[in-house]
Amino acid sequence: MPVTIPAWVKPGIWGGIIGAALITIVGFSTDTVVSGSTAQEMADDSGKQSAIAAMAPICVAQFKMLTPNNQTEQLAALKEESSYKRDDFVIARGWATMPGSDAPTDEIAASCASLLMELS
Repeated sequence: MPVTIPAWVKPGIWGGIIGAALITIVGFSTDTVVSGSTAQEMADDSGKQSAIAAMAPICVAQFKMLTPNNQTEQLAALKEESSYKRDDFVIARGWATMPGSDAPTDEIAASCASLLMELS
């Protein structure tokens, strides 16, 4: 004896399929739902930004180790630099090279330059 499917089941199944497709499309297009690799990229970026935010004050502290007169001169020279060259200025002075590191980091230098520009 064949199994008879009631007539009301077919619209329910189609509604479920269409609903699932819409939820998937809307979820991925609004970044409410992300793939595993995207989530990993977001986590890596967040970690990197946190590290930069933690290290930039060390760069400022290295700047503040200068004598007060030299601080004033260096800060004035930094302010005279164009905005896109300020990170190079910080790198050239060695402030963006973190203790225990051999090389400066561009991102830390850019964040440090922004913090230094806020000093008066």
